[in-house]
This record gives sequence, structure tokens and C-alpha cells, in this order.
Amino acid sequence: MLKLLRRVSRYITAALTGRFNEMADPKVQLEQAITEAQEQHRRLTEQAANVIANQKQAELRLNRAMGDFEKANGSARQAVLMADEAAKRGDAAKAAEYARAAEAFAGRLIAVEKEVESLKAMSLQTAQASDQAKAAVAQNSTALQKKLSERQKLLSQLDQAKMQEHMNKAMAGLSETVGQDVPSLEEVRDKIEQRYSRALGHAELQEQTVETRMLEVEHAAMDSEAQARLSQIRSQLGLGEATSPAVNKPEAQPGGATPA
Repeated sequence: MLKLLRRVSRYITAALTGRFNEMADPKVQLEQAITEAQEQHRRLTEQAANVIANQKQAELRLNRAMGDFEKANGSARQAVLMADEAAKRGDAAKAAEYARAAEAFAGRLIAVEKEVESLKAMSLQTAQASDQAKAAVAQNSTALQKKLSERQKLLSQLDQAKMQEHMNKAMAGLSETVGQDVPSLEEVRDKIEQRYSRALGHAELQEQTVETRMLEVEHAAMDSEAQARLSQIRSQLGLGEATSPAVNKPEAQPGGATPA
């Protein structure tokens, strides 16, 4: 019984969906599709902004930790020097106090150094995520622009279809049966339109399948052309080929600290 109810429910849903698609205005549905694409791009942009914000926050934390590292390192060095000077003066008490202070600063220095290393790894990860988010937004923006251009084309085709439908109604008399053994014009037209619609459906599925690859190929072609132009400019200026840029990685600084 439950299986039968499910089949009936699916049948009713399919029937209502087909009826709705027949009655729905294609222009309204097209605008709905474009609005959804724009909303999706907005959500993607917001997500990318959050990823970039995480990167900026990681960089700020890394800079702050590096400042603490430099400060702790300087304080430890200063405490060692003061302990040594007190020992040379024969002030054992002062020397012992400065030595304990130096040990405390050294412990803080080790803790801050571990934090700096952890923040470096986090900063690198967030930088990679930020680059991926930017690329995703750029690719989706290109796809959205193509959809907007396609909308105008589809609206024009829709107007032509409506005009053709009015003409078909005006010439409805030609679709009457002209003989018992001869198919009517309406039957022939339905058969041709059915084959035409099926061909368009297959073409549309194929276009949807390769759309992403086409975008990737276009981006790759643009990047290749830009690299070729840069090589030409360098050759004209008498410069050598530029080395591939390394991953945005902080360079080592004196004292074991690295800038963001």
C-alpha cells in the first residue's frame, strides 16, 4: 500500500510539473533563472570575502606575534647582559635576579616562537584559500556575464516564437486534413517539430557538459597570451626571462623573526 501511494504521489507531481511548465511564461522563468544566478554570485562573493578576511586576520596575528617575539628576544638578551655585568661587579644577588629574569624571558621567547611558526603555517593556508576564492569569483563572474548576454538572445527568440505562434493560429485552416490517405499539415508539422526539439535538447545537454571546460580553456588562452606578451616586452628591453614567483612565504629576518 505504501509503495502504491508513493507511485501515485510521484505521478501527481510529474503531472502537475508538466502542466505548470506548459502554462508558465518563459520570459518570467528566464528572469527567475538570471536572478538566481546573480544571487548565487552574490553568495559566492560574500564567501570569498570571508575567506580573504580570514587571511588578513591571520596576517595581523602573525605580525603581532612577531613583534612579541622581537620584544621577548631583546628582553632576554638585555637580562643576560645585565646579569653578566652584575657578576663582573661582584653583585651576586643582582646577577642571580637578572639570571632568573633572563630565564623567564627565554621561556616566553620559546612560547612565542612556537606561536609564530603556527601562525606562519596558518597564514600560508589562508593565502592559498584566498587565491582559490578569488579565482572562483572571477570564473563565476565570467559565466554570469555570458548568461546575461544569452538572456537578451533568448528574449529575442521568444518574441519571434510568439509572432510565429500568432501566424500559425491565423493559418490554422491549412492544418485541416486534405484527404484520408494523406497526412495533415498539422501532423507533419508536429513530427518535424518533435525531431527539431529533440535535436535542440541533445545540443543543449552537450553545451551544458562542456561549458565549464570552455571557460577554463578561455582563461588558459588569456593567461598564455599575457605571458607571451610579457616575454616579448622583456626581449625588447634586453631583459632575461623572469623567474617563476615563489609562494608568498615570509623571508627570514635577524633574530629568527619573519615579516608577514
